[in-house]
This record gives sequence, C-alpha cells and structure tokens, in this order.
Amino acid sequence: MNDPSVIRRLYGRRQGHKLRLGQAALVEETLADLSVPEEGPIDAMTLFGKDLPLHLEIGFGAGEHLAGQAAMNPDVGFIGCEPFLNGVVGALAHIRDGELTNVRLHMGDALEVIERLPDASLDRLYLLHPDPWRKARHAKRRMVNHGPLDTIAAKLKPGAEFRLGTDDPTYCRWSMMIMNARRDFEWQAKTPHDFLTRPDDWPETRYERKARRQDHEVWYYRYLRV
Repeated sequence: MNDPSVIRRLYGRRQGHKLRLGQAALVEETLADLSVPEEGPIDAMTLFGKDLPLHLEIGFGAGEHLAGQAAMNPDVGFIGCEPFLNGVVGALAHIRDGELTNVRLHMGDALEVIERLPDASLDRLYLLHPDPWRKARHAKRRMVNHGPLDTIAAKLKPGAEFRLGTDDPTYCRWSMMIMNARRDFEWQAKTPHDFLTRPDDWPETRYERKARRQDHEVWYYRYLRV
C-alpha cells in the first residue's frame, strides 16, 4: 500500500451528527467566501489580497488551535484543511466569534492544497494529533511518511517550522523514526522538557484536554526546515 501522497484517498468519516439549523446556516452563509479556490495555483495574494506570511494546518479538528493562532498572529495568513464537516463548522464558529479575517478553509485533503502552493512559500505547518493508524498494515496511511514529508519540505521556506503533536505512543515512535531519517528537518528539542511541555504559543485543543483527562502523555515536536 502506498502512502497518502500517492493513494490520494481520505479514510474515515466525513460527517458526524446532523448539523443544527444554525450550523447549517453558518456553512451556507460563510463557507464559500472563506474557502480556498478549488483550482489553480494559490498564494497569499490569491487568498488574502496582500502579501502575508503563510501558515497551514493539516486536520484542524474543531478549529480551536487554528483560530487561536490566527487571533495571536493577525498579520499572518492561515490555511486550515479538514475533511470532517462538523470540524469545519466548529472552525467557522471560531472565525465568526473572533471576527478573524486572516483564515481560509479547505474541506478536503490537505495535500491537494499544499501541492498548489509555490515552493518555499510556507512559514509554518501544523500537524496536530493526526490519525495514528495503529495497526502495522495501516502504517502507510499516516501523514508522517516520506511522500507527504517530501511535499511539505518543498513548500516550507528554509528556516520555516513544522510542528507535530500527538498523544499516541505508536505515532510518537513512528514519527521519530521517520523524521530522524531525514536530512531536511532539524529537531529543535535539546532536553525532554522541550517536547513534553506545550509551548506558550501552541493553543490547547479539546482533543488534547481529553487526552490528558485519560492520562495520556502528549508530545510536542518542533522541526525547522534545513
């Protein structure tokens, strides 16, 4: 089985509970204006009408981290990619409530968006609590694989940051194995504290709080593009 950069298939649910009327109206009224164009090259000018540093989040869940980063960094353009409709609704609510103008969304495969960006155009990329695909036969479905990482590396500027968070021990070990085999990323941890403590500019998500309630360890990895 090939990795996600080749199979181009999203696994799992696309929608959970039925949307309430207000949620459905929010999608109808706002998603089109905030969506990444479906075709063609994209950059900050295309998305925001001006030249901005660009950050991208793969699989933003309910959008807490995405919205938190956008609120802290109003002069940065944020692209959030999430295939799960209920997560997109959550992000739309955060964008509305925070009156955020620096976020664009893609409901679908993040790699479809990343590939359309110019090389060396991203200042930061986030991959937080991705699906661990714990079974060995499903390992190639993990986003931390050399195919997706080759694409990500091409789109990150030299010195740009790749942030990876997980509470899954299998994914933790796998990610360290894959990332340590690469020469285009440099791990920033010097002591265990550096990857066991959430940085101040890393907004907490509901998923992370749930993991901690279940007494899961959470790991925070920061890599720079060499």
